[in-house]
Amino acid sequence: MPSDPFPPPRDPHRPPPPYADAPYTHPRADVPHAASPTHRTYPWLPPAPPPPRPHRAPRHAPLGHHSDLRRLRHAYRWQRRTATLTALGYFVLFLVLSAFAPSLMTGTAAGGVPTGLLLAVGQVPVTWLAVALYEATARRRVDPLAALIRRQAVVDARREAVR
Repeated sequence: MPSDPFPPPRDPHRPPPPYADAPYTHPRADVPHAASPTHRTYPWLPPAPPPPRPHRAPRHAPLGHHSDLRRLRHAYRWQRRTATLTALGYFVLFLVLSAFAPSLMTGTAAGGVPTGLLLAVGQVPVTWLAVALYEATARRRVDPLAALIRRQAVVDARREAVR
């Protein structure tokens, strides 16, 4: 009893396809089967994917951990808040005084200049102060952390290049 009553025609001048080496199993166990077929049994199915490559663990743990990036984000957030609250705090104070303390704002200060005008002109130095605070906190907290992470990234890149 032949295993396949209608074998497909085979061109003797063509080499067998790459899947011809796969073991052939018949869907029914009681039917004896011959060697592997030279054709795909179900041509509408995609070929089987290649086996996955074994995962190789890194020799060294990467230096740039998430905690370093978390510290950098925290320092940058602190820097933004310090500068923003300095500038916006003064602006909001000026607006609140203008709305709720008009007698203070229209009162005169040294030399007959209105207090509101002095506070308005004072916004320029406060803005400069906010910029100076931003730069100072960047130099003190953010830049050293960024430089550390940058150095660690260079070391990690060299380690990967050696592999």
